[in-house]
Amino acid sequence: MSQNVDFNQRPAPDELLQTIADYVCDKEITSAEAYNTARNCLMDTLGCGLLALRFPECTKHMGPLVPGTTVRHGARVPGTSHELDPITAAFNIGCMIRWLDFNDTWLAAEWGHPSDNLGGILAVADYLSRVAVSEGKSPLTMEVVLTAMIKAHEIQGVLALENSYNRVGLDHVLLVRVASTGVVTRMLGGSRDQVIDALSQAWVDGCALRTYRHAPNAGSRKSWAAGDATSRAVRLAMITMKGEMGLPSVLTAEKWGFYDVLFKGETFKVNQPFDSYVMENVLFKISFPAEFHAQTAVECAVKLHPLVLDRLDEIDRIEVTTHESAIRIISKVGNLANPADRDHCLQYMIAIPLIHGDLVAEHYEDDVHRNDPRIDALRDKMVIKEDARYTQEYLDADKRSIANAIQVFFKDGSSTEKVEIEYPIGHRRRREEGIPVLETKFKRNLLTRFPAGQAEKIIALCSDQTVLMKTPVNTFMEMFSIN
Repeated sequence: MSQNVDFNQRPAPDELLQTIADYVCDKEITSAEAYNTARNCLMDTLGCGLLALRFPECTKHMGPLVPGTTVRHGARVPGTSHELDPITAAFNIGCMIRWLDFNDTWLAAEWGHPSDNLGGILAVADYLSRVAVSEGKSPLTMEVVLTAMIKAHEIQGVLALENSYNRVGLDHVLLVRVASTGVVTRMLGGSRDQVIDALSQAWVDGCALRTYRHAPNAGSRKSWAAGDATSRAVRLAMITMKGEMGLPSVLTAEKWGFYDVLFKGETFKVNQPFDSYVMENVLFKISFPAEFHAQTAVECAVKLHPLVLDRLDEIDRIEVTTHESAIRIISKVGNLANPADRDHCLQYMIAIPLIHGDLVAEHYEDDVHRNDPRIDALRDKMVIKEDARYTQEYLDADKRSIANAIQVFFKDGSSTEKVEIEYPIGHRRRREEGIPVLETKFKRNLLTRFPAGQAEKIIALCSDQTVLMKTPVNTFMEMFSIN
């Protein structure tokens, strides 16, 4: 027989596909902490999405692809009057909740935002519930949504623990597509085999390049890329439920599989079981809409603000001590072309609070940067250096610190103290301090879109774990609709 042919025998599905499918289909989540954190994550994620609707660059992406399109029993988009097919609704929701980069984060060998999966989860849950009600059946409850959130967080986060996609130039939204595909297929009624088939389709899509997050191409795609990923997941789940076949060795196939084509021949490392670890340990962006590697740096700058406000012209240099990931991902010099460029610039995110004592989303806009030469003047005076301990403890599973320190030196030889913060307010170690601030942030964001009375009803519901979990999804989504 000729040796120049492929041996065409379909293998059993890749082990990782089977492991994820078993988790999605069979794992019972028993952690009260995970459900409570998921509730807080739901609040914060939707609140950040509502805040994003204040920005025209975000709202231009809202609504149907074809203006005027209506969908019977469509999925609602919170804070709007849109009722869309679940694929488009997933894009809308995913886009708005990621736009300001102001909610939860996961940091490990790879990083990302597991709440991005809510776009697909919520859109499908609302659509299924509205269809069920129209047929005289029971809708899904919010417990289903919270469970799907926990599982999507876990899939995305565990795959990120020891596998760095960014080091081979790939973007973390790949993990959103994979996680969303798994849980959404199950929500649609998919069997174990169908979940495996859908997951294989998610991997075979390949991956977006990270170039839209980095100089010189940083731009607004990073704000809608997650919406694109979670909506693609819904599409793949729905065609799988129509009988589309899977690709069993999508990861391991020699020469043509994901490992050989996109991961330099390396296999993924997954060294802990899928449970509820990620949701329990997720990081919240509570105080500042800043890329998470900079959160503690912004806190340091806020503390230094009163000490430098009247001496900005006297500053000689600003020493910033940080961890390797921050240097690799968000440290940049040169012109910053747009808001997306600025909210991924460590130096910019330090300069603003040194000047103003705070950092809000509006500080990234063109008019702020253009009209305040002090920002770039301070950026030019920053010296960025790595602390090996910060880098080590960033990767330590028992710590997961995100440390930064800042010290300002003046031309007369004097200096401020060195301000160091190792754990941001959104860290699990600061939950007791952070959750009240998160709840205040949620109320503030609700009031940007809803009258006070409606906002209070939403807050009351979201504050009661037991009642929320029993609430029909369609009832919950109605509360967030604008008629």
